[in-house]
Amino acid sequence: MFSGEFLDSIIKAYDVRGLVDSELNPEFAFALGGAFARFLQEEREPSTIVIGEDMRASSPKLADAFSDGVTSQGMDVIRIGLASTDMLYFAAGKLNMPGVMFTASHNPAAYNGMKLCKSGAIPIGEDSGLRRIKHLILEGMPITNRPVGRESQQNLLDGYVEFLLALFPEISQANGLERRLKVVIDAGNGMAGHTAPAVMAALNVEVIPMYFELNGNFPNHEANPIDPKNLVDLQKRVLNENADIGLAFDGDADRCFLVDEKGVLVNPSALTSLIAVRELKRKPGSTIIYNLISSKTVPEVILENGGKPLRSRVGHSFIKKMMADSDAIFGGEHSGHFYFADFWRADSGMLAALFVLTELASSQSSLSSLMKPFNRYVASGEINSKVRDIPAAIEAILAEYGEDGKGFEVDELDGITLTGPKFWFNVRASNTEPLLRLNLEADTEAQMIKARDALLAIIRAKR
Repeated sequence: MFSGEFLDSIIKAYDVRGLVDSELNPEFAFALGGAFARFLQEEREPSTIVIGEDMRASSPKLADAFSDGVTSQGMDVIRIGLASTDMLYFAAGKLNMPGVMFTASHNPAAYNGMKLCKSGAIPIGEDSGLRRIKHLILEGMPITNRPVGRESQQNLLDGYVEFLLALFPEISQANGLERRLKVVIDAGNGMAGHTAPAVMAALNVEVIPMYFELNGNFPNHEANPIDPKNLVDLQKRVLNENADIGLAFDGDADRCFLVDEKGVLVNPSALTSLIAVRELKRKPGSTIIYNLISSKTVPEVILENGGKPLRSRVGHSFIKKMMADSDAIFGGEHSGHFYFADFWRADSGMLAALFVLTELASSQSSLSSLMKPFNRYVASGEINSKVRDIPAAIEAILAEYGEDGKGFEVDELDGITLTGPKFWFNVRASNTEPLLRLNLEADTEAQMIKARDALLAIIRAKR
């Protein structure tokens, strides 16, 4: 029914993602639901699956078909309706059941997808289940003697809000935060428009909403705050309203980006550092994970505050596994994903936002002042280049910087990372496109620009 080539094109390293109708349709969702159920039975997982869905018009019909596939294999389903991805993780953790979230996150309106997890919100990636699920789809739906499973509905929004606020006793009191904050929130017509009002209603904040209307066509801008053009409206509004902070969520609200009172984007590595400091005060000496494109400020801050920094490859499956193996209390990615041991090691944009609001409200400082100690170096940001011969480009970079006597340490944890006396950089190949991704950080802006331009010249010579 489905070819291996087709499945390879839509079942990615961490999730399922594709164009609605031409790639993702009810027929495929039914087959995936059946295969997921059989995979969970093999794994001896609980016999009920939790299903959440985002605001895209295609999500309900895909979720309906998926649910039918699950119940056809004798497993039960709990539908929680509209949800952010971290709300689905909350459901999978709190109920201790496997789950699936129907979302294409920050992708344009024509796309949809599914994020799968085991009970306890344990992620399912290519090596931890997606490859097996793909094989089960190829095998086709077997006849089963199991009775057809049942589907029920459950509203977990209030439970999600109560759980998050319980992690912050200082803001869960009747009057909320100590200092009343003016907060601009850009939901990007995504799922933060559903969850943010419920969370913020319990806090002592004045919320100025932007694009809270749920609309999977994204009429105002793409729900992808990592792209600077999608932050322009928020930055202007923060300045116009004289707000204390701006929050920008992606489509499924598992990522949150911050804008300070000056309208300047907060470096996600700085946010990792701030959260790390707070968590180390709560649990001194703990391990904290950061990915290898994070600022070198992050491990410095962790060490300065008595913690143990642990460096990870880019990607949530790597960080979550390392958190489990090392008993880390927190993990941060420079892409804006933040993972919390108290949240089943899952990522939550809302939880990251609550850390910052709590810190900001407990002081009289501005957000830019709070973040200043964590902005020690100058970063290039991630720069993508289309490259015809990726191995040749990497070889050319190593020839220029990696030979003995050049003063750079080389490691190959994820792509190549070279660290010198005045700057470091990482070059990684995309998993899905002919792209090389460059991230560079230097002691000064002049050093960053000079090194960036020299590296891009080498990379783009291989186009």
